[in-house]
Amino acid sequence: MALSVAVLAFTVYCVVDAVQTEEDKVRGLPKLVWVVITLLVPVAGGLSWLIAGRPRGILQPRSGNSGPRGPRGPDDDPDFLRGI
Repeated sequence: MALSVAVLAFTVYCVVDAVQTEEDKVRGLPKLVWVVITLLVPVAGGLSWLIAGRPRGILQPRSGNSGPRGPRGPDDDPDFLRGI
């Protein structure tokens, strides 16, 4: 029973991930083909999507400066320290 729930959850995760991925970032096959493979062959299809179909570097932090960073805590915030 628990294994069936885990397989279902993994399959749903992979299908949703494939559907939400932008078409131009999908690798190997068209997005629709990945969704069909993931649904027809739940574990092997999901693993294939995660290894060969998903965009590379999706879990890596973004590089570059996203703009000025504010204080990280109250002891780094000059406005807070002035009010003490």
